Amino acid sequence: MSRMGDVLAGFHAAWEFGTDSVLIRFERGIRTPRLFQALGERRVPYEALAAVTLAPGKRGTVVLHATPRAGADPLMDAAAGQLKEACDPYRLVLPAERETLAEYYRDELRAALPADAADPADRFLVEAPDAPQRFKAYDGKAVFDGRSASFRWFWTGASTAKWKAGDQTFHVSDLSGVEWRSPDAFDGHLRLVRRDGDQPAQADQDPAAVVFGLGYGPVHESLPFAASVLAAIRSCGPAPAVVPAGAVAVDRRDPADIADRIRHLGELHQAGLVTDDEYSVKKAELLAEL
Repeated sequence: MSRMGDVLAGFHAAWEFGTDSVLIRFERGIRTPRLFQALGERRVPYEALAAVTLAPGKRGTVVLHATPRAGADPLMDAAAGQLKEACDPYRLVLPAERETLAEYYRDELRAALPADAADPADRFLVEAPDAPQRFKAYDGKAVFDGRSASFRWFWTGASTAKWKAGDQTFHVSDLSGVEWRSPDAFDGHLRLVRRDGDQPAQADQDPAAVVFGLGYGPVHESLPFAASVLAAIRSCGPAPAVVPAGAVAVDRRDPADIADRIRHLGELHQAGLVTDDEYSVKKAELLAEL
């Protein structure tokens, strides 16, 4: 790019052009899509782009759109084409009066595209959102610390199969991929694909998946979470050595969090959804985490 440091500001985002990349800064306004607010900002190398277009938008706007190369961005790989147009982070909406300026940047970006732009990237070129990542789904809370992903079930939302299996933790070396189904879909969920492939077909029965739930609303943190896990899986080296039993320190959880879970368990017990034995066993497991 010939005008390093120039900024093109549009609705909900501004693009700052550098010599080898564009820095996309998303606004945090009340009307900004919540996915953009969760992302904050993203630096996209020009080598990660496949095409750039400029087209008329709605209600007196123009849209500058950059198309990432296949395999270049873990966020878009995880989304797998499911993002709505308004939530596309590569789409910059501008007032129509800036069309001439937008045309200039379109041409500049096109000139900066790599010679092999039409080919899939052999590695992720855009950095994934930083860990830790976390979000709450309908049936559980998901946490990723950069090395392992954990699911903690909500007793009032998780299926019997999940809460009987107990909370789950998966090291990235044990995973082969991530399956994200948009919260806007009927069966929205996030599933960690295990290398052994031994998983139930239904996400609500799979201890390696959390479901978003019909009517639960968009889980805007779930896509950055999926991208972060996907990038970690891709960069994971040889499987770690086997750790002897008892050698791993147990993380102590917040006592208030444990108390909240025991209260939910008690409500299930009073409602007759949990037997006396199941209540005693689960309560003991929770108290042991203190």
